[in-house]
Amino acid sequence: MVAVVVVAVAAVVALVVLPPGQAKTAAGRTSPPAPGSASVSVPEPSPAAVAALPAVRYDAVIGGLMPFTGVVTALVGRYQLAQDAAVYGADRRTPVAKFPAKDFLDEPSTVVVVRSDGGWDLVLTPARVTLPSASGGSAPAQSAGWIRASDLHRVANIDTKVVISVGAQTLTISAPGTADVTYRVGVGTPSTPTPTGVTGYLQQRYLDPSQGESVYPIQLTSLHATTKDEPYGGEDGGLIGIHYNQTTTGAVSHGCVRLTAEAIQAVNRLPLGTPVTMVK
Repeated sequence: MVAVVVVAVAAVVALVVLPPGQAKTAAGRTSPPAPGSASVSVPEPSPAAVAALPAVRYDAVIGGLMPFTGVVTALVGRYQLAQDAAVYGADRRTPVAKFPAKDFLDEPSTVVVVRSDGGWDLVLTPARVTLPSASGGSAPAQSAGWIRASDLHRVANIDTKVVISVGAQTLTISAPGTADVTYRVGVGTPSTPTPTGVTGYLQQRYLDPSQGESVYPIQLTSLHATTKDEPYGGEDGGLIGIHYNQTTTGAVSHGCVRLTAEAIQAVNRLPLGTPVTMVK
């Protein structure tokens, strides 16, 4: 687990497979919703109302968000925000949080869309829905919420992906036009496991000499520990990181994924927003 230098569960969002009719257009607008899809019209909150909402930061716990389970084979795309945007829960009627336009490093937040529906985009967030200590020792690793499509600015397609097999202790990078590349990795111990059966994304990266990472940037995912609030014992919100370590085999970490220098450099070349899928 890595410390970041700088807080009632709704319906579960399950595996999302994107039908062609739900893809984003080149202009960033959603295509017409498929027959039977929900298109909810609600008044936009005022800037003051949005400002008063809790932010979906890495250390936030926001019960109105939706747990996100299952894996995603592809993302609609990578987006940014011109200003803080309201995030809605399953009913898409009452805002429960805000997605800040700038992240904790004061850089444009990376937003990834997993599904579009009638002017709304389902996005993954860096926040938690609940803590393991508040949910019987087992909490979702990933959260999601709805944002108006008009609040999002398309930056790029996402063609790359990372798949981490906790059982095989491997990390595989897939990119168009190239052969898959697989590396051996270290994963969480039985008491501080790396989550499985879920997709998150690379939300940010940075160097942290205080943690011995002055050469190879720590790669922060949007995923969180599922069995302990703070497995690393710090105040990082239980984030799951991908980072360099001299010990890169076995069940050895607090839930993070440990890579060799070669492997972490390969992940560092991937764009933010790249999906990270954890499997057994």
